Amino acid sequence: MTRRLRLDDLWSFAIPSSPALCPDGSRVVYVLRTADREADRNRRALWSVGTAPGAAPTPLTTGWADTAPAWSPDGSRIAFLRSGDGPSQVHLIPAAGGEPRQVTDLPMGAGAPRWSPDGLRIAFSAPVAVAPLTGPVVIRRLGHKADGVGLRVRARMQVHVLDLADGGVRQLTDGEWDAGDPAWSPDGRLLAYASATGPDADLTLTSGVHVVDVETGLTRAVGDGKGWIGGVSWFPDASALLATGSTAVRIGHVQLLRLPLDGGEPADLAGALDRNVMPGGPEWPGGTPQFAADGTVVFCVRDRGSTLLYRGTDPVPLPPGTSVAGLSLAGDLAAAVTVTGVSHGEISLIGLGTGEARQLTDHTRRALPDVEFIQPEEREFTVSDGTVVHGWIVRDPATTGAGPLLLDAHGGPHLAWAPNLEPAHPYHQLLAAQGWTVLLLNVRASDGYGEEFYAASVGRWGIGDERDFLEPVERLVTEGLADPDRLAVCGYSYGGFTTCHLTTRTGRFAAAVAGGPVTDLLSMAGSSDDALVFASLEFGGDVYAGAELLRAQSPIERVHQVSTPTLLVHAVNDDRCPVGQSEEWFTALRTLGVPTEMVLYPDESHQFLADGRPSNRVDYSRQIVRWVTGRTP
Repeated sequence: MTRRLRLDDLWSFAIPSSPALCPDGSRVVYVLRTADREADRNRRALWSVGTAPGAAPTPLTTGWADTAPAWSPDGSRIAFLRSGDGPSQVHLIPAAGGEPRQVTDLPMGAGAPRWSPDGLRIAFSAPVAVAPLTGPVVIRRLGHKADGVGLRVRARMQVHVLDLADGGVRQLTDGEWDAGDPAWSPDGRLLAYASATGPDADLTLTSGVHVVDVETGLTRAVGDGKGWIGGVSWFPDASALLATGSTAVRIGHVQLLRLPLDGGEPADLAGALDRNVMPGGPEWPGGTPQFAADGTVVFCVRDRGSTLLYRGTDPVPLPPGTSVAGLSLAGDLAAAVTVTGVSHGEISLIGLGTGEARQLTDHTRRALPDVEFIQPEEREFTVSDGTVVHGWIVRDPATTGAGPLLLDAHGGPHLAWAPNLEPAHPYHQLLAAQGWTVLLLNVRASDGYGEEFYAASVGRWGIGDERDFLEPVERLVTEGLADPDRLAVCGYSYGGFTTCHLTTRTGRFAAAVAGGPVTDLLSMAGSSDDALVFASLEFGGDVYAGAELLRAQSPIERVHQVSTPTLLVHAVNDDRCPVGQSEEWFTALRTLGVPTEMVLYPDESHQFLADGRPSNRVDYSRQIVRWVTGRTP
């Protein structure tokens, strides 16, 4: 007997990430995130599953925070990060299992391990103190804080190398800038890393690639440094570097770049696709670009909301509605986290030559054995200027007639909804199980529809996409799916901005929930950890000289037009969209007599929906359901 998802089920979610495929392709080690209800903590442990048919996944470690697994080149050991009562340190564990051995003991911890080709050394980027860790902080540059980290000026990430023979750790780079994760050259003599070393990099937002000699410490730059680089690896013949980034600092697609070591012009290997390259991250769509056995590049792009796998310029065929969130290669095999409409993600083995995908784990079904998820229905809406807006409707097939509707606006603004289960948005399933229709739209500025569409919001927040939201809602009312008197709107981050914006433009919604919103664009431009990206790129230049543009598009300037009862939810330690943005809106609505509440989550950052304390993630869905339905679940 099956049933629909319930609020209490959120504690049972089991979500895999960071797959690492053994060099011989026989086994995958990955991170499995679960929730400990009694401790109210996330647990991340390493699990292992064989790639032979019928193999069952088993736990490899039992730590609270074990992450970033990496196989030794001979497949005998796995390096990973473990965080206990102190900062993360590199540990080693035999492939067959056993007691992990700690191999670093750095004051501020270590970063994700990268094995040398000969297996004798491990490189990583680790924080190094550049200012006293307590007391007053002197700030001279932008970028002094980061969401989820706090003040960054006390420490900078630098490249280190651990010699496994004697246990010694050497710091290879130094400076008041951050070095990204290092990548070994095929001969093991050099390390490449991305960094923003320019004296005014905080203003130009440029970053480049550097190569350091492991023995001598001599460093040189690769490329002209006029764009930005997010991550880097080596071509198999060491003739060039493979990087994700862009040749120019702008709002646009992430490119897949070949950077010649001899200083030649960079080449965009995926430019013909007109799609955003997705380098991914833990529990984030996409995967690090890597090379298959024949030397072709395997990477991920976003297309119509989903994150797809490509080999060169050819897609690797996967079942419709499947997204990739994590990638590891060995020869012509790939291990990936595949996310669908019936799972939060499972480890799959993919033959790059055949496209055959075989699921190795079944964590979602085992965690929720009797839950039947409601599958999204794909829809397209042509709005009044001819633009086609693509998206999904989540609605129980047993629901009939016109019922309540929730419009949920995604963040970014350059993110996108996919037809997959959303661990951070389980309220979609909770509401659909109660007879609601949930409308998910990839409006202008969403990712996966070409670069022109992607950049459509620049200088036009709220203005460019307003009709993309409102006209599809009216279409569903006309079709008899939505009750015009029971419409609600919600969203997080840019979606929170959209929620506030729409309630200043129409009284059509009976309820609104704004999560981590932006309400005052001018104050956001000066207080966010992403302030300059926001100000210079999203609004094009000197926002202080052209402050009227930001004021005209700030919801707070029109707050007196709001009549919709509004719930605000915000993390107190949010450095991306500072909590003052919600406080301004709450104060204004309360003063104006509009029904309003504000829920604050102490000790959480902007990303708490994905990675915060389990009870807070559960509560976020509870608050949305409570506010829009008028009933506490």
